[in-house]
Amino acid sequence: MSDYQFEEEEFSTQFNGKTILRILAQTKPHWKWMLGFLFAVAGTAGLDSYFTFLGKRIVDDGIIAGNRAALVQILLLYAVLVVLQSVFVFSFIFLAGVLGERVRYDLRQKMFNHLQDLSLSYYSRTPVGWIMSRVTSDSDRVAELVTWGLLDVTWAIMSISTATIFMFIINWRLALIVLALMPILVIVATQFQKKILVEFRNVRKLNSKITGAYNENITGVRVVKALNREDENMREFSLKTSEMYQAGYRAAWLSALFLPTVQILSATALGFIVYAGGLQAQVGGMSIGGIQAFLSYVTFMMWPVQDMARVYAEMQQSIASAERMFSLIDAVPNVADRPGAVNPGTIQGDIEFDDVCFYYDDSKDDKPVLTDFSLHVKQGETIAIVGPTGGGKTTIVNLLCRFYEPKRGVIRIAGRDYTEFTLNAIQSRIGIVLQTPHLFSGTIRENIRYGCLDASNEQLENAARLAGAHEFIITLPKGYDEEVGEGGNMLSVGQKQLISLARAVLSEPELFIMDEATSSVDTLTEALIQKGMETLMLGRTSFIIAHRLSTIKRADRILVIENGRIAEVGDHAELLRQRGHYYRLYTQQFRHQLEKQFDPFMDRDPGSNTLPVAAD
Repeated sequence: MSDYQFEEEEFSTQFNGKTILRILAQTKPHWKWMLGFLFAVAGTAGLDSYFTFLGKRIVDDGIIAGNRAALVQILLLYAVLVVLQSVFVFSFIFLAGVLGERVRYDLRQKMFNHLQDLSLSYYSRTPVGWIMSRVTSDSDRVAELVTWGLLDVTWAIMSISTATIFMFIINWRLALIVLALMPILVIVATQFQKKILVEFRNVRKLNSKITGAYNENITGVRVVKALNREDENMREFSLKTSEMYQAGYRAAWLSALFLPTVQILSATALGFIVYAGGLQAQVGGMSIGGIQAFLSYVTFMMWPVQDMARVYAEMQQSIASAERMFSLIDAVPNVADRPGAVNPGTIQGDIEFDDVCFYYDDSKDDKPVLTDFSLHVKQGETIAIVGPTGGGKTTIVNLLCRFYEPKRGVIRIAGRDYTEFTLNAIQSRIGIVLQTPHLFSGTIRENIRYGCLDASNEQLENAARLAGAHEFIITLPKGYDEEVGEGGNMLSVGQKQLISLARAVLSEPELFIMDEATSSVDTLTEALIQKGMETLMLGRTSFIIAHRLSTIKRADRILVIENGRIAEVGDHAELLRQRGHYYRLYTQQFRHQLEKQFDPFMDRDPGSNTLPVAAD
């Protein structure tokens, strides 16, 4: 496995207030819940401070003064406020949980919906692991910040504010001394945050790489086992996890150093208060209850400051996560509906490529895949495309499906520039069967119905019969209700391809595309697929990309594509008479088939006890 090639967008290490505001904006749709949540937190923090002040009154006005009536009255008030605080605590815990789930749901829904709109090019250059990290762990981290993180910050601010008010009531001179320490804490926090933010951004980037490595090793486990790559993969994975460990270690070390620094400053203030308060008590400047309350407030303020320090450290992780999550949400599709695009109700008609030029990378050094490519296809015509790998065969159908758009030139459908049509108008009327069929977890019935969600069971089974899939499906224990497994891994490649073909038949496409659909199946399955193809192609414009020339003999025209241009064109017989590239390719395959007939072991699997099926 090569080193990670995907280049993430680099974010500056400067604290970004816009990102924080955008994170907080995720709570806007739930502002009522948010207000209730903040009110409950503020009420809890305010009562915490007031309880300390009541403690002063209990000592001074009740115990020392010997006023039993005042003591009972204060204790009754204390009891009522404890019940009220219990209501506040229940409320903010419940509201925080609900708000967090709603924000998490909104973020994931927003990202998933946006992923449906992004162009194929985005998925071609973006690893699955990177996307999965954004949708899962990053959305979790942001949701935690706007709920429990915001809870801690609100509680801390309210606690410090109310404690400061009561300290001014008790002794304004000492309160000013305590407040003088606050700017020092702000300066310390500012210096720490820059370094912490850098390390947590590195952690998030490395986490994406590790998730990508997980995905590659799990999806490619058969290749890993076959090539005995376990030890090498473990070594490479260990390097990636070690890098993440080092970045996480540095971030944790800085975060841990932050808290003791705050504690030392707070302890210094506490020591000064104890000394100054003791002197004032000796000369009658403060009451015993006042000194006790003042010490409680200073000690009480240490915890909110430490909470804010912890939340601040966690916020660095959330910002790093949010920046990458928002980069996904802000990604602009390379292919989108143009202003005024229409859905004509059909895309039947002639198809024309007019001097089309295309390259995948926008850099100047990128070599064009198609150069001045021109082709006119009549309605209902079957076009076969052959040629060497990398010649531009798949690019032609990708452009036709409008997964990409020409860099120069025009593609017309029924005489109109196809960018005048909506993407849905084109792509909903195209049926595609790919070289590597993809099935979704679920049953065979659900996978076939994916091509037409409102199709009846009768329509679904008719489509399977036309595709040649019905015969093998009914032999399965549960028939059409048989589970296919993740990615269809409980079925053979040929069976998956037949189901994929049935899915295309059920959608009743106006334009049909086969991209190397028979390259990975045996000749018996290939014959079934060809039979299904012939049924599906009747009256439809069709494009067939194939290396096995036996699948394209009946095509109306065969295009030989070399270096992004049409090197040869004609039907099967005409191209054989030309004795060009197609002739050499065909005779080479024919010779190979004859050799297989005389030596049936030449393509035999060394681990198999059966003979291969002879080619047609």
